[in-house]
Amino acid sequence: MTPEEVLPDALLERLRGRAADYDRKNAFFHEDLQDLAAAGYLKLFVPTSDGGLGLGLAAAAHCQRRLATAAPATALAVNMHLVWTGVAHVLQARGDTSLAFVLAEAGQGEVFAFGNSEAGNDSVLFDSRTVAVPLPGGGYSFTGTKIFTSLSPAWTRLGIFGKDPGARDGAGELVHGFITRETGGYRILDDWDTLGMRASQSNTTVLEGAEVPANRIFRKLPVGPNADPLIFAIFACFETLLAAVYTGLGERALTLGVDHAKRRTSFKNGGRSYAQDPDIRWKVAEAAMAMDNLYPQLAAVAADVDALTDHGPLWFPKLVGLKVNATETARRVVDLAIRVSGGSSYFRGSELERLYRDVLAGMFHPSDDESAHNTVANAWLGPLDN
Repeated sequence: MTPEEVLPDALLERLRGRAADYDRKNAFFHEDLQDLAAAGYLKLFVPTSDGGLGLGLAAAAHCQRRLATAAPATALAVNMHLVWTGVAHVLQARGDTSLAFVLAEAGQGEVFAFGNSEAGNDSVLFDSRTVAVPLPGGGYSFTGTKIFTSLSPAWTRLGIFGKDPGARDGAGELVHGFITRETGGYRILDDWDTLGMRASQSNTTVLEGAEVPANRIFRKLPVGPNADPLIFAIFACFETLLAAVYTGLGERALTLGVDHAKRRTSFKNGGRSYAQDPDIRWKVAEAAMAMDNLYPQLAAVAADVDALTDHGPLWFPKLVGLKVNATETARRVVDLAIRVSGGSSYFRGSELERLYRDVLAGMFHPSDDESAHNTVANAWLGPLDN
């Protein structure tokens, strides 16, 4: 199926029509989620044999880009479900079936969320402030705080990880598993009152001894960077799908800027359209060229993941570079669109005003600007001397 078939124009317009209300009320996108589930959108990566659409990362990224043109906060939150199902798909394509149950359960309607982020943990996936305590039978009890848990009101499966500090002769071990909505030992705080991406309802989740049985523990990794396929799969899906959302946001901002430039008229120039103003035309061209540079990068990185292309040590620079380029380009394009559109875009409730707030969230997603530049510099120049 094409993205246009997965997300037909009529569905996109329904989603777009709700976005402002969700933002104004700081409300979760329940109706959007129902519509997307009914359209099979949550099963993009699920094989057709399990009732899914059987798509790859390139097609899913295109779909997320299209969804974000209508409802960026909805797209951002749905990303977390797609990251887990995408990780399962990417691993399976490489012969690793350890997360096959994720695809099977997504095919049955389960909704997955990403509970890995922690305040103050700039090691991201390579260490954890959450404590994982071994239990009899091979399970673990997790205690810690996870932030930016998108889909908080709706997830039925939450992927989490923590550190067993006593494992590996005291070096520690990172333990990955899933809890269900029915699992005890966790609380979801009602603390999502943010500048933008409000409909995502990415509340804080407090783990208070949440128990994960042995059959839900799917990885145990050493602390620190490592070459386990899970790490690549998470980075590949997280960064690529995140980039797709911000690409769609920038695409929508450019469309709005063009429309406003054509509709605005100059009193000084006898009612002439601002589309004829050289300065306005330069700004629109600048935004269009920036987006034109981004589209092929997104498509190429996603296609290479699908094709099992071996970029070796350059894979991570490519992924973090895509994320930073997408979020920074979208921010620049939104700014140009607002300059083109005039003072009306400054008023609360205008779509560009909402996009301006939403796009700022891009700088907080991993990998951040500093980390990404360090990754790319190390790949090309080698690490810093001690």
